[in-house]
Amino acid sequence: MLLEIVKLPSSLFLGDTEERKMGDISCSNGISSGSGVNGKSHSSLNGYRKSCWYEEEIEENLRWCFALNSILHTGASQYQDIALLDTKPFGKALVIDGKLQSAEVDEFIYHESLVHPAFLHHSSPKTVFIMGGGEGSTAREILRHKTVEKVVMCDIDEEVVEFCKAYLVVNREAFCDPRLEVIINDARAELEIGKECYDVIIGDLADPIEGGPCYKLYTKSFYEYTVKPRLNQGGIFITQAGPAGIFSHTEVFSCIYNTLRQVFKYVVPYSAHIPSYADTWGWVMASDSPFMLSADELDTRIKQRIKGENRYLDGKTFSSASTLSKAVRKSLDNETHVYTEGTARFIYGHGSVHQQNQAKLIRNGLMEGAPAKTTK
Repeated sequence: MLLEIVKLPSSLFLGDTEERKMGDISCSNGISSGSGVNGKSHSSLNGYRKSCWYEEEIEENLRWCFALNSILHTGASQYQDIALLDTKPFGKALVIDGKLQSAEVDEFIYHESLVHPAFLHHSSPKTVFIMGGGEGSTAREILRHKTVEKVVMCDIDEEVVEFCKAYLVVNREAFCDPRLEVIINDARAELEIGKECYDVIIGDLADPIEGGPCYKLYTKSFYEYTVKPRLNQGGIFITQAGPAGIFSHTEVFSCIYNTLRQVFKYVVPYSAHIPSYADTWGWVMASDSPFMLSADELDTRIKQRIKGENRYLDGKTFSSASTLSKAVRKSLDNETHVYTEGTARFIYGHGSVHQQNQAKLIRNGLMEGAPAKTTK
């Protein structure tokens, strides 16, 4: 067998392999200040460690990083790079193209928020189309709804789907559910060539990143001429809409909301804090039928329709999530930008690999539990 070391797809800061003192201030190149705090050395901080960190650039001059136990698996498809990390604070984490997609400890917040509001507001959702969602978590939450008869999950990247089937144990039952049909294709093309209509269409797509393929699936023309015609009467469209924090919501959240307002009569933005994302995240739900349910009515439907108990979302939680802060509400009310291919907005930044440190760790065997890719 030919052993091939695969370039790590994640944005990893793998600290240098030299011993360094605990508590030292370290630069991203692994150089230590070596002087402790305020230039003083501290005998109590004389332990040593070798570090391996995940790092992601959230915006200019701001990076988010956390410690790793190990790198469990890495791979690459023709579309994107993939990594499964074992992180100290968030458990197993899926990273695609240097962007954290979900983490074991808190992914339930994202996926319950993405799925359940639309399904609970619909009178009886039976047929569903997922754009993206190769991880399987969105399908898992959908399949908990007793009314659901058919779920089509359309993801462009077969290798990501197979990777997640193999490594994300929590979603294996969903992938085996006979109600789930997995189609490997571009979601836009699949909706355009198909004739079937759906009660709910979900956009569980990668963030709109400059140079990436997904931003075209956030445009007014796509919503108006591709998504909306594939919704049944009373159908609901829901999409993840990027960061929705007090400072970050103007990246794409506000304009996705405004774009959907040009296409649908009723549009509801809402958000929740995702600890592993280091930000509040946003979703936008849209329909030509009004969203009328109270918190108590949502709770009643949760008890009647959903198998098992939600960990995050109930009626009061959704009421809170859809009550945005004054600053964000004002910004959304004043947003005029409409998302088109020619006027697209993008999420800031992209992951990068500190390759020199990565190579050091591979050579020194510090990526324990991270098998190299093998090819025959």
